[in-house]
Amino acid sequence: MFQTIPEQRPATPLLDRIDSPPDLHNLSADSLEQLAEELRAFLLFSVGKTGGHFGAGLGVVELTIALHYLLKTPEDHLIWDVGHQSYPHKILTERRQRMLSIRQQGGLSPFPKRSESEYDDFGTGHSSTSISAALGMAIADRLQGLEHKTVAVIGDGAMTAGMAFEALNHAAHTNANMLVILNDNEMSISHNVGGLATYLAKNLKNRAEGETTSALFEALDFHYSGPVDGHNFHSLLPELTAALQRSGPQFLHVVTRKGKGFAPAEADPVGYHALTKIEPQSQAKPAVKRLKYCNVFGQWLCDTAADESQLIGITPAMREGSDLIAFSQQYPERYFDVAIAEQHALTLAAGMACRNMKPVVAIYSTFLQRAYDQLVHDVAIQDLDVLLAIDRAGLVGEDGATHAGIFDISILRCLPGMIIMTPSDEQELYDMLTTGYLYPGPAAVRYPRGGGSGIDIQRRPRKLTLGRSQTLRTGNKAALLNFGTLLPAAQQAAETLDLTLVDMRFVKPLDTAVIETLCDEHDLLITLEDHALQGGAGSAVGEYLHQTNIQTSLLQLGIPDYWVDHATRSEQLAECGLDAAGIVNAIQSRLEP
Repeated sequence: MFQTIPEQRPATPLLDRIDSPPDLHNLSADSLEQLAEELRAFLLFSVGKTGGHFGAGLGVVELTIALHYLLKTPEDHLIWDVGHQSYPHKILTERRQRMLSIRQQGGLSPFPKRSESEYDDFGTGHSSTSISAALGMAIADRLQGLEHKTVAVIGDGAMTAGMAFEALNHAAHTNANMLVILNDNEMSISHNVGGLATYLAKNLKNRAEGETTSALFEALDFHYSGPVDGHNFHSLLPELTAALQRSGPQFLHVVTRKGKGFAPAEADPVGYHALTKIEPQSQAKPAVKRLKYCNVFGQWLCDTAADESQLIGITPAMREGSDLIAFSQQYPERYFDVAIAEQHALTLAAGMACRNMKPVVAIYSTFLQRAYDQLVHDVAIQDLDVLLAIDRAGLVGEDGATHAGIFDISILRCLPGMIIMTPSDEQELYDMLTTGYLYPGPAAVRYPRGGGSGIDIQRRPRKLTLGRSQTLRTGNKAALLNFGTLLPAAQQAAETLDLTLVDMRFVKPLDTAVIETLCDEHDLLITLEDHALQGGAGSAVGEYLHQTNIQTSLLQLGIPDYWVDHATRSEQLAECGLDAAGIVNAIQSRLEP
């Protein structure tokens, strides 16, 4: 059991002999425990140097070794659900020497990525896709006369999503040869909630009493086996071997412990879901105390709930990430964690709004994409009073393209009756949440990951005038229209080039009056947003100019039309030309004759 994270690379003589899965096949089964100990030590060391997902990977060390020991990857297919537990898989599949580059610009992805390795059968970053993807591969192999084995590893948290059960239901109909491994550690990021979590806990209790409760999966025509200890090779290897040899849909229930082998992570699996890079003591700097945007949301939620008995908080398994911790403790009867079920979260909110409650859905921008149909049909068409607090909007840094929230404006602004707000600092976020809450219909406030400017916010209700911008600076020739938290870079650019600067605040409704005035007084309008250019705020401005036949030059600055890979957020912004220097260069190029 490790008590601390090693600062120096640990000795790993057996692991050093494993460059790829075929090397595993030369080992005896009795040597796998030593390999697991060394792999866990190296994982602790590497994540301590780079930061990244942590607890889930520690929990699947033995399972990862066992699967690559028994399978013939990459010919056989191994799909990891979500993928944040794939660090041990990367270490064993020709990437051990590059692990210190993970999450860094030009380095390894923190999730499975098909373009990175032939051993990554399916790219993942979000949950509950593994069974569908594995089933598709198994069917495709059968149609081509191929006899590869197909395995999907899915956590008990990811099993709560409807898509997982849609795939289970279809698999029985196809009778495909595939193995679904349920990695049951009783955790998502938070502790699991809901009926499935209760069912699995009952299964473990019954196992201790000499019986199992496998009816749910057997009713779907899966051959169920387990539960088996996922950290004991003596029981894990025989169960896996038997399941891989049987034909038809197989379901193996494996019990693991998140954070296994590292005492602090076992004691606090929520806190050790991921780590930040651990700096040497001599380099460590005192942390600057400032609120993250999600903390401002958490404060607003509790403040407003104190006066508004109709307010309800909803999250799809993101209590910690969206900072609903205090709200869940102070108002437990009005707090609903629906597990990893974004679609259900939106329609649940719609139902509550139908009965005169005021639901607030805290959801990451990239996860909102999964609930778009429900947002359209169940919320927007019915003009229901639902507030979306859209966290992680814009580029998110080291988690990369799968987690970037760069499409929410595009998918929201085409919906009639939808209000979309883009705060530029913490105070605007607080005020816009109040504005959206008081608006009698669907409203959205998008805000980024991480901290703001550190200003002291005034925590009192203040409703903003819908569609009203704020002019921050008057300049010459060109006007810069800022949407969101890139305002500090916009201010630098405006000072450098003597630009008019407007904090637009609202994407919908637009402040069309100020746009028309700016067009009369300037030769060029520039829009700035931390969002995809296609369909974003700049597109909204361009559409208005076209519809009103206003002849003004327009420069749109935002996320280009390609997938922005993982790097620090500042590196991503610089790559996209959205730092101060990039903004200045783009505007100068347009202004020069």
